[in-house]
Amino acid sequence: MISEQQFQRELDIIIQNGIREDIGPGDYSSMACIPNDAKGKAKLLVKDNGIIAGVEFAKIIFENVDPTLEMEIFIQDGSTVKHGDVVFHVSGSSQSILKAERLVLNSMQRMSAIATKTNQYAKLLEGTKTKILDTRKTTPGFRACEKWAVKIGGGENHRFALYDMIMLKDNHNDFAGGITDAITKTKEFLKNNKLDLKIIVEARNLQEIEEILQNEGVNRILIDNFNFEDTEKAVVLIGDRCLTESSGNINEKTIRQYAECGVDFISSGALTHSVYNMDLSLKAF
Repeated sequence: MISEQQFQRELDIIIQNGIREDIGPGDYSSMACIPNDAKGKAKLLVKDNGIIAGVEFAKIIFENVDPTLEMEIFIQDGSTVKHGDVVFHVSGSSQSILKAERLVLNSMQRMSAIATKTNQYAKLLEGTKTKILDTRKTTPGFRACEKWAVKIGGGENHRFALYDMIMLKDNHNDFAGGITDAITKTKEFLKNNKLDLKIIVEARNLQEIEEILQNEGVNRILIDNFNFEDTEKAVVLIGDRCLTESSGNINEKTIRQYAECGVDFISSGALTHSVYNMDLSLKAF
C-alpha cells in the first residue's frame, strides 16, 4: 500500500485539479451579485439514506479554498444518516462557500455512495473471516477519495496502483510464457531492483493453482471467476501456504456463499464503479 504521505499528496492533487476545473479564473456568478466582504452560513443537508463519507475531505477542501472558513461538524464520517439530517455547518465568506460548494458536494455524494455500498457488503460478511476489498476500477483522477470511502464503509483497500503490489493476471502470465515463467521473472525483477512488494497471482482453474503452489514467494492467489464448488476445492488445495482472494462478478446475492468457502478476501469492482451518488445539498440559511 502507498504511504500516508503519498496518500495526502494524491488528495492535494484532486483538490487542486477540482478547483482549477470548476473555478478557473473566478466564480463570476458569485462575484457579479455578492459583495466581496459578505458573510454567510450554509448547512450540508442529507436527502437520502446511507453512510456519510467525505466530511473530513470537505474540511480539507474548505481550508484550501479559504482558510478563514469555519466548519461545525455534527455527524462524522462512517455514520448512518437519513433524509433530513444535517451533517455540518460552514460559515464565513459567502463567495468562498459558493466556490467550494460543487467540489464538496460532488466528492461527498460519490464517497457516501461508495461507503454505503461497501457497508452493505461488509455486513453480509459478518461472522466469516473474509474481508471485502476494492479494486483499481475507480474514477480517473479520484481514486484516493474512492478508496478512502471504502475504508470509511468498513472495507479494506487492495493495491492503490500498479506500483505498490505485483499482481500477475492472466495476460501477464500469457505474455510472459506461462505462470511459472511470470513468477520467476517477477522475483528476479524485484531482487534486481531492490523492491519489497507482495506478489499476487491469478488462477483461472485448479490446475493453475497447483502450478502456482509449486513456486515460492507468492503471497496470495486470486481465485478468479470460480464457481462455489471449485472455490471450496481451491481453498482446501491452497491451505495455509498463502492467502486467498475470490473475484469475478461477485455481488450481494453471492458474496456470502463465496465467503463461506473460506477465502480470506473478496474483491469487488462494484464498490466503486456501480454506485448511485447519495443525494446531498448545501443550503444557505
